[in-house]
Amino acid sequence: MKEKAVALAFDPKEPATPIVVATGEGAFARQILDVAFANDVKVREDASLVEILSALEVGSEIPVIALTTVAEILSHVYHWEISLHPLQAEKGQAEKGQAEKAAVQ
Repeated sequence: MKEKAVALAFDPKEPATPIVVATGEGAFARQILDVAFANDVKVREDASLVEILSALEVGSEIPVIALTTVAEILSHVYHWEISLHPLQAEKGQAEKGQAEKAAVQ
């Protein structure tokens, strides 16, 4: 079975749901994961979720069926960011103006 990967982006300042920013399998999936690891993007292995998300086109919002799982991933990313930058969180500046990012394999 070929490796699959999907990259998501979410701007916490916007009310929209996360969107698919990259999807691929095989060598392209490995490239997505390499870029994610190189940029400290959190990666989660979830075969069921990647099957759902890999069927979407780049630029698509995630479907309601996957929203709970993706929200859980983004929650972990947010808590991880706060643990790395506790002083910013105390000042109410935990959001750095960048989109939250996650990759699923």
